Amino acid sequence: MKKQIITRIIVVVALVAAALALLFPTLKSIKLGLDLQGGFEVLYQIESIDGKEKITSDVVNSTYNTLVKRIDVLGVLEPTINIEGDRIRVQLAGVDNADEARNILSQTASLTFRDTSDHLLMTSDVLRSGAAKVGTDEKGSPVVSLSVKDKDAFYKATKKVSQMDDNRIVIWLDYDEETDSFQNEQYKCGSLNDSKCLSVATVSQGFSSDVIIEGNFEHEEVQNLVDLINSGSMPTKLVEISSQSVGASFGENSLEKTVTAGIVAIILICLFLICLYRMSGLFASIGIIIYSALTFFIFWLIGGTLTLPGIAAMIIGIGMAVDSNVISFARIKDEMYEGRGIKSAFKNGNKDSLGTIMDANITTLIAAIVLFIFGQSSVKGFATMLIISIIVTLLIMVVFVRWLMKWFVETGVFDGKPGLFIGVKAKDIPNVNKREKRTKFFYKKIDFVKNRKIFLIAALIIGVVGIGSIITMGLKLGVDFKGGTVINLQTEEKVTKADVQKDIKKLGYKMYEFEKQNDDTYSIKIENSLPQKKSMSTEDYFAEKYNASTDVGVVSNIVKKELIKNAILALIIAAFAIILYISLRFKFSYGVSCIASLLLNVLITVSLFSIFRLEVSTIFIAAILSIIGYAVNDIIITFDRIRENMHDKTNKLNKHDLDNIVNESLRSILNRSIITTVTTLIPVVCLIFLGASDIFEFNMALLFGLVIGTLCSIFVASQLWLEITKRNIKKGKVEKEKKKVVLDEVDELQIKGVNS
Repeated sequence: MKKQIITRIIVVVALVAAALALLFPTLKSIKLGLDLQGGFEVLYQIESIDGKEKITSDVVNSTYNTLVKRIDVLGVLEPTINIEGDRIRVQLAGVDNADEARNILSQTASLTFRDTSDHLLMTSDVLRSGAAKVGTDEKGSPVVSLSVKDKDAFYKATKKVSQMDDNRIVIWLDYDEETDSFQNEQYKCGSLNDSKCLSVATVSQGFSSDVIIEGNFEHEEVQNLVDLINSGSMPTKLVEISSQSVGASFGENSLEKTVTAGIVAIILICLFLICLYRMSGLFASIGIIIYSALTFFIFWLIGGTLTLPGIAAMIIGIGMAVDSNVISFARIKDEMYEGRGIKSAFKNGNKDSLGTIMDANITTLIAAIVLFIFGQSSVKGFATMLIISIIVTLLIMVVFVRWLMKWFVETGVFDGKPGLFIGVKAKDIPNVNKREKRTKFFYKKIDFVKNRKIFLIAALIIGVVGIGSIITMGLKLGVDFKGGTVINLQTEEKVTKADVQKDIKKLGYKMYEFEKQNDDTYSIKIENSLPQKKSMSTEDYFAEKYNASTDVGVVSNIVKKELIKNAILALIIAAFAIILYISLRFKFSYGVSCIASLLLNVLITVSLFSIFRLEVSTIFIAAILSIIGYAVNDIIITFDRIRENMHDKTNKLNKHDLDNIVNESLRSILNRSIITTVTTLIPVVCLIFLGASDIFEFNMALLFGLVIGTLCSIFVASQLWLEITKRNIKKGKVEKEKKKVVLDEVDELQIKGVNS
C-alpha cells in the first residue's frame, strides 16, 4: 500500500508542477488591457456628414475596416475593435502617443484615384455613396463593381491614364503627400493589411459608365476591398463620445499591486483551509492552483483581454470555488459526527452537497451572463472571467478535487485518522454499533427563531434608514454616471487643491472633485465632457506644468444615459432571473423571502456608499450583481437544509416543528457560512489594502455586501420564510416537503471490522 500511496503522491506533485508550468507562460502571453499596460480607448458614434445618409450595417462594417487599416499604420500589435450598434469602440493597449492615435483614427476616410507618379486624378466625389459592391465575372470569379456618379469626370480621368506610358490607375485610402508614394508601395499595393494603396489597375480606354476591378481575388479580399472603398466614398464621420488614456506607469503600477494582492490572497486561503481541514484542505489547495492555471489558460485561449476587474473576478472567484469544497467538507463532517466511517461519510457528504453546489453556481452564472450582455468594456471582461471561473469551479473544485480525494480515501490511508483526513476528533465520532448517538453539535444554545420579529423589524428600520440616507445625502456618482471628465496626474511635484482649482478655472472648466490617491497620484474631476481637441490640450497643459504623466477619461451625456439604462436593466433582469430559478427549484415562499433579503442587502450596501461618500461607477454594478450571486448562495444553502430537515419529519408539521427546523438548519450551516465568508473576504481585503486604487470602490462594495448578505440569509431570509409558512399553516396550505431526488438513496451499512 505504501508503494501505491507514494505513486499517487508523485502523480499529484506532477499535476501541480504541470499547472504551474502552464500558469506562468500563460500569464506572460495573455493580452493586457489599458489599465494594466497603458494605452488609449475611444468610443465613436458614426454620423452622416450631411445628416441625410442612413447609418446601415454596411456603413458600420466599412468604417470598421477603415479603422483596422489605420491601426495597422499605428503599429499596434493586438488592438481591440468592437462594433456596438452604430458605434465602434477602439482599444489600443500599449500606445504611447494617444494624440497621434486619436488624430489618425478620427479623420474622415479619404479615397483618391492617382496615376503611378502620385498625381491626383479624381476623388471619391465621382462615385456614388457606397459605390463598391461584390460581383462576379464571366468565369464566376469575385470582382469589385464600382458605381460611377460623375461619368464625365470619370471618363476624362480614365482617358488621360489610358494614354500614358504607364497606363495604370492607383486607388488610395488616406493618401499622405508627405509620406506616401506608389514607387515605395507598389509591391505592397493591394495587400489590404499592409498598405494604404488599395488597388492598381491597367486602363486601356476611357470609361463613362460603371466599371469593375478584376484580379486574382479571394472572396474575403474582395469584401475587404469593397468595405474600404465604401468607407472612403461615404459621407460619414466619427464623433468621439467617450475616451480614456492610461499612461504606461499607471498600468504597470496597477498590475504589480493587483498581482501581489492575488498571490498573498491565494497563500492565505490555502493556509486557512489546511489549518481547518488538514489533508482535505491540502487537496482543496491543490485544486485552487490547478483552477487558477486553467482559468487563465481558457481566458487566453478565447483571446480575452485581462483588465483589473478581470483579475478581481478571478481572485474573488477563488473564494467562490473554495465554497464548493467547504459545502462538501461540512457535509462529510456531519456524516462523521453521525457515526459513519471515513469512506461512507465521504461518499454521502459529496452526494448530499452536489445539488446545493449546482444551485449556488447556477445563480451566480445567471448574474454573470446578464453582466456580459449589458456590460461594456471592463465590465464585460469582468463578466467573462466570472463565467469562466464558474465553469472551471465545477470541473476542478467539484469533479477533480472529489476524484483526487477519493483516489486517496479508497487506499485506506486515512482509516482511523479522521483528524488527519478532515480535522474531526476521533472522540466526537459516536460508535453506532454501541448505539451511541451524536454528541458534537454547533451553536446548540443559540435560538435564532426566538427573536425573529425583532430581526425583521430591525431589518425594516434599517431599510427605511437606508432609503432616507440615499434620498437626503444622495450618491457620489462617478464620471460614468454623471458625465464629464476625469484627469489623473502622476507627478513627484507637490500639487494642492487650490493650485489645481486655479488651473481648471484658467482652462475654463468647472471642477467638482479633487482627490489625492497616494503619494504621487491625484484625481481631478470636472463637469465638462471635453471634446477631442480640448482633451488633448488639457493633457498637454498638466503634463507641462507639473511634469506629470497625465491620463484623461471623458464620458459624454449620450454614454452616461446609456450606462444608467443598462445598469438598471441588468439589475432588474438578473434579480428576476435568480428569483424565478429559486421559485422553480424550491417553492414560491422561498422566492419571496429571497427577494426581500436581496433587496435589503443591496439597499444597505448602496446606503453605506452614500454615507461614506464612496464613488458609484459602472464597475459598482458588477459588484452589486456579484453580491447578489454570493447572497443567493448563502440563501440557497440555508433553504436547502430547511427543505431537507422538513423532509426528515414524519409527523404533520406544526409551528413548534417549524421553529425547530429553522433553528437546526441555521445551526448546521452557520460554520460553513462563516468559513465561506472568511475565505471570500480574504482576497477582497487583500485587494483593498494591496491592490490598485482603481478598483477600491468595487472591493468595498464586495466587503459590505458579503458581510451583510451572510447576516441577511440568517436573520432575514430564513425568518421571513418562517413567518410566511406559519401564516400558511393557519390556512392549511403547508405540506411536508417532497423527497429530494438523488442518485443513490442507499446509505452504506456500518459493519464492525469492515468500515467502521
